[in-house]
Amino acid sequence: MRLEPIAAPSVGRRVLPPALAIGATFVVAALLAMIAGGNPFAVFGLILKGAFGSKFAILETLNSATPLIFTGLAIAVAFRAKLWNIGAEAQLYAGAVITVVLGTGALSLPAPLMLALCGLAAMLVGALILLGPALLKTRLGVDEVVTTLLLNFIFLLFVSYLLEGPLKDPMGMGWPKSARLIPEARLPRIVEGLRLHWGFALALIAAVAVWVINTRTTLGYEMRAVGQNAEAAAFAGIPVTRVILKTALLSGGLAGLAGFSEVSGLKGSLTLDLSPGFGYTGIVVAMLALLHPLGVVVAALFVAAIFVGADSMSRAAGVPSYLADIMLASALLFMVLAILLTKFRVRRD
Repeated sequence: MRLEPIAAPSVGRRVLPPALAIGATFVVAALLAMIAGGNPFAVFGLILKGAFGSKFAILETLNSATPLIFTGLAIAVAFRAKLWNIGAEAQLYAGAVITVVLGTGALSLPAPLMLALCGLAAMLVGALILLGPALLKTRLGVDEVVTTLLLNFIFLLFVSYLLEGPLKDPMGMGWPKSARLIPEARLPRIVEGLRLHWGFALALIAAVAVWVINTRTTLGYEMRAVGQNAEAAAFAGIPVTRVILKTALLSGGLAGLAGFSEVSGLKGSLTLDLSPGFGYTGIVVAMLALLHPLGVVVAALFVAAIFVGADSMSRAAGVPSYLADIMLASALLFMVLAILLTKFRVRRD
């Protein structure tokens, strides 16, 4: 048995395997729901109702999807150029840290200027966090999977130090958290009284911007070319190293915006549990979207709906909410296999 590359996959070849991957995910989830003693149709119905059954549920789903759109875009941009960014978690926290440093009273600016400054600073810091591993990859050949993954743990320890030291809220009664952002540094709510904030709109704008970059700019063409074949791209005169570094800056900047959005729009202060793994879940989102920036929005909504709906389903049906984690893990594995079958066919020698 061997894998044979497909030069020009048909439309059916590109669409059918991902669709089957999603279907297989639901089959696995249904079997697990039955094992847990639940009715699969009732379980899926409760998940759907918990995610979209009311105005509050819809807005919570959109709110949960916001950081996933940013991290999904960050991963999609990097993976498109074969830059394996596994460190979106560190880049997210870097954006959150600089937002807290600037937004807790260090500067006094009108709200529009303060928000713009915090957002740009978050992008810059997130970009610089990924620039280091990108330079190690291009200059010394160091595997960026290792460096970006390890940076996640290093930066979390650094954040823990900051919250126990320089950034610790003196009025926090000993809890390891930062001071609250001043009102001028807070993203306003889209719907008053509910948690959805304008970070969601910013995430949609970012998705459209990345789509434009991918499809309408020279950089987008160069990123695709480097991702498909770096040696051929270099032979054609594309500056591969420069393209990888630009990709790293864009990817890290998008992940940094996720940290800005979470702190400024939702939490209001920095804590060590700011992210329950948005950087890692962004990989699932990007893969489900087949690295398409507009598909990232749909995939992020799908993933957020599973998480939000699973909480409600667990209370109503008695099925553990861990079903959501298993569904996402299954979806990732099946989607990777689907991508493989999209580009290769199995041949028997």
